[in-house]
Amino acid sequence: MSHPIRTARAIRLLLLLLCAITLTTSCPLPAHAFDEDLQPSSSRSTPKAKANASQSLATLFTSRLALYQSIEALTGIPWYRLAAIDQYERTLTVAHPKDRKHAERITGIFITGPVWSGLMNPDSDDQIPRSIEMFSGLGQDGSGDGIADRDNDKDLLFSMASYLGKYGNNEDEFGIAVWEYYHNSRAVQRVQQFAKLYRTYGKLDLNSQAFPLPLSSIYSYRSTWGSRRSWGGYRIHEGTDLFAGYGVPVRSTCYGVVEMKGWNPFGGWRIGIRDLNNRYHYYAHLSGFDKTVHKGDIVTPGQTVGWVGSSGYGKPGTQGKFPPHLHYGIYRDNGWTDWSFDPYPLLRNWEQTERKALKTENEKGTSS
Repeated sequence: MSHPIRTARAIRLLLLLLCAITLTTSCPLPAHAFDEDLQPSSSRSTPKAKANASQSLATLFTSRLALYQSIEALTGIPWYRLAAIDQYERTLTVAHPKDRKHAERITGIFITGPVWSGLMNPDSDDQIPRSIEMFSGLGQDGSGDGIADRDNDKDLLFSMASYLGKYGNNEDEFGIAVWEYYHNSRAVQRVQQFAKLYRTYGKLDLNSQAFPLPLSSIYSYRSTWGSRRSWGGYRIHEGTDLFAGYGVPVRSTCYGVVEMKGWNPFGGWRIGIRDLNNRYHYYAHLSGFDKTVHKGDIVTPGQTVGWVGSSGYGKPGTQGKFPPHLHYGIYRDNGWTDWSFDPYPLLRNWEQTERKALKTENEKGTSS
């Protein structure tokens, strides 16, 4: 090979390397990349740090609930509806962190300056309740300090509750208020789902997870997200396949609301569950459903929702076109659409966490 040819190839390789470095450093990671459950095990905290984090989270939930209940006492808006909107707002910030930056606080509600102070208000940072009212702004003083601060937790929540109260207090009126605020039917559905979960359990800490198959069953899985599929047209595989025998129970991985249940030509008998982090958990190729689980029902981590099968790739009832397995997918809602991400790291984390919990229980049982 001549010297000029070697030099040209070296220059091309150098340019490709520079392009790769530029793309890596300039393109932000997707929101789910920052989820604690998706971090590599080597970077996770020590057991002591995890215990401290758990205590801090419990304290945060206690503070939030106390705030919701105090605003309920002032406005009559049920705390679980305020909690639902606050949590939905929090999921939007996870999906759009650059567009929704705000000061550190315990609430997740984000209101832009013009909406807070009034669209025609020349001062988009106005904090004077009387002038904000003159320009029909949303901001109000909920803390009693004479200032309407859109980064003050009490002011934010009181302002949102006052807005909701204008439409009434029954379920339909609440739905109308949410629609008028977001002008998005997906937002209405999500907020109502979250409110239903909070109202049912009377608490905020509903973040427990479970592995989708019983750990006592025989199963195997690996990362299969992104591989090619050809039935019905070429597309990527948006999930992880967990291979197990016919009839092995399929369990809910979370607290959630059943959003979809029935037949899909691709997924066969499938069920979809929405959790409080606005993630959609998709279970496909089932041999059947638990008859006690219906669309709109609430499910808990570890609750049986169906059984492993091989349904799909055809008209309703088609089975046996592939070995029995559970297709498990997970999608995040960005406010307007759902997009998938690889569930494998979450599955490994939930499996390991559940095994450790079972081991601890067995050790306690043996010692007693």
